[in-house]
Amino acid sequence: MLTFNKSYFRLAILLFIIEVLIALFVRDNFIRPYFGDVLVVMLLYCFFKSFFRMRVLTAALFVLVFSFGIECFQFLQIVEKLDLENSVLASTIIGTSFAWQDLLAYVAGLIIVLIAEKYWHKKSTTSK
Repeated sequence: MLTFNKSYFRLAILLFIIEVLIALFVRDNFIRPYFGDVLVVMLLYCFFKSFFRMRVLTAALFVLVFSFGIECFQFLQIVEKLDLENSVLASTIIGTSFAWQDLLAYVAGLIIVLIAEKYWHKKSTTSK
């Protein structure tokens, strides 16, 4: 179950760099709020798969539940309730504003992951 997969880890690092670049340099109403949310679940999935060997669907559902949980914390305004609104780290990791559209972005990101995984596995089995 516990493993290290360099390919997923490299993808996670690449996605993390893209997320940081978006956070630092993009100030718009689409890329940062929606595309960033699509990418973040892809990043979480790749990071998770870097260390755990499990089925694609199981890992994707774990990441989706985790992402929805974070969004629920935003809905409950947990950062404010824990008096962490001055913490840049807490505000960045947990977030401070709930949006239904974020849930759709998470699902879209994982659909992309599932399609990519299906294509990747199909390609790797046909090339053997």
